[in-house]
Amino acid sequence: MREQKELDFPSWDGARLFYRHWPALGPSRGAIVLLHRGHEHSGRIAHLADELDMPGFDVFAWDARGNGRSPGARGDAPGFDALVRDLDRFAAWIAAEHGIAATDTAVVAQSVGAVIAATWVHDYAPPLRALVLASPAFKVKLYVPLARPGLAILKKMRGNFFVNSYVKPQFLTHDPARIASYRSDPLIARPISARVLLDLYATAERVVADANAITVPTQLLVSGADFVVHRGPQDRFFERLGAHVKERRLLPGFFHDTLGERDRAVAVAKVRAFLDARFAEPARRPSLLEADRHGATFDESQVLSWPPERWSLQNLRWRMVRAGLRFGGLLSRGIRLGLETGFDSGSTLDYVYENTARGVGPLGRMVDRNYLDAIGWRGIRVRREHLRELLGEALGRLRAAGMPAIATDIAAGHGRYALEALARGTERADRILLRDYSELNVEKGRALIAAFGAEDIATFEQGDAFDRHALAALDPRPTLAIVSGLYELFPDNALLHASLGGLADAVPAGGYLVYTGQPWHPQLEFIARALTSHRGGQAWVMRRRTQAEMDQLVAAAGFRKLTQRIDRWGIFTVSLAQRVEA
Repeated sequence: MREQKELDFPSWDGARLFYRHWPALGPSRGAIVLLHRGHEHSGRIAHLADELDMPGFDVFAWDARGNGRSPGARGDAPGFDALVRDLDRFAAWIAAEHGIAATDTAVVAQSVGAVIAATWVHDYAPPLRALVLASPAFKVKLYVPLARPGLAILKKMRGNFFVNSYVKPQFLTHDPARIASYRSDPLIARPISARVLLDLYATAERVVADANAITVPTQLLVSGADFVVHRGPQDRFFERLGAHVKERRLLPGFFHDTLGERDRAVAVAKVRAFLDARFAEPARRPSLLEADRHGATFDESQVLSWPPERWSLQNLRWRMVRAGLRFGGLLSRGIRLGLETGFDSGSTLDYVYENTARGVGPLGRMVDRNYLDAIGWRGIRVRREHLRELLGEALGRLRAAGMPAIATDIAAGHGRYALEALARGTERADRILLRDYSELNVEKGRALIAAFGAEDIATFEQGDAFDRHALAALDPRPTLAIVSGLYELFPDNALLHASLGGLADAVPAGGYLVYTGQPWHPQLEFIARALTSHRGGQAWVMRRRTQAEMDQLVAAAGFRKLTQRIDRWGIFTVSLAQRVEA
């Protein structure tokens, strides 16, 4: 048996999560990260460190937050997104402390752990060598009719609460020893919080629907006699998977504990063969630099940009929705502002950031509050918090490196989020240059600079965020470039190449770039059919960029991504990258 070390690592909120490490026997070829099922812990998959029979690789296995020897209420977390972020920090820890990069790392995950892994790969786009998902819990069989909506109603009424798992060990595996050990294991916890369970469902639905965004080589193992999760979503996930290298293996007669079954040697052999093949070839990912010309998000935007047939039911429906918005604009200040300036304008975003309902009388304020509470605007406000956080981190990194903090936001809107992060307190930037194409935004932004009392360090000028030569000539050269909420509005990657190229020319090696993305949105059709853009009042049709595409564009310009944030709904991302030597 291989030597096992018991360690812990600090996650994003300071919680120290337990993990096991089996060092490679000899020079390491990479890492294999094992993720356990829900309710369980790393000890339940420790057997795989030997059974995989891959001695040239370091093997790691964690106890997820709220499980095993990791802290937290049993079966609970701040949300499912917190578990995904924990995994992102675990991968960063393995890279920093054990010296194994994501490109030399494979993840092997079961059940709930497999959903955590798939969501991480979808939302954060790590350049993994391989991903193995065993019976992912994309849809748990609850058996009780209307259980999910019932749980949602109870949670809304009572707040978070816990339910016990109905699963008996004899329905997980045919292995008598594992059945017995499951019953006697004091670290197995039956409860799971309603918060985590409902988030699991919602997140899994999003990832399955948008599996085309996952380009990591992926193997899917499907248990043929699974009493715990539905097979259909696993099949839909595989069919939509965007990976150029993917395989699906059906294991007849297997229960849900795929890699803990009595005859698991068959499944383990398939995993080993897949991993051996991936590590035997160079790490490669499909290029997404031309995803604006072909592929899933291109096709999606083409459908959204094509108008419904005149007088069709769909056409009539959207006419009614637009009429309803115009009526709402008579009452709601926010809707009226969107109709006047565009729902993607700097004025609209500044209003959303303020988050104060205004309108004609109580009814108008109620309509406005409903508007401001739309999921997209909630995500925008979370994005602002993530911008503040990563801008603060960038400032700290610049100070630690002894570099001046010269910030430039190339499409600042009114510049509120940049000023909030960079012009307040003792850790202010040395210089702030805000730019925007709109004269109105420049005027409003200069007034905001005065309101913040930041005239000593901040200026606002009109400028084109896609003019490479103008960006390259920025003086003084920014050590911190900011692009927020801009690239999401323009489908053409040629524009981004020009903009990012100009910033790469301007930002010196060691400087930073903070950029945003929008890999997913639940209201794309509503936005395209009902809302108008700041560009002449035309329809606001967005082409989503997957996080992998956005990161490839940034990397092609000469920046190395360091870290990322994403909201709990998976809509908006904020990333920090560093300029590397040319």
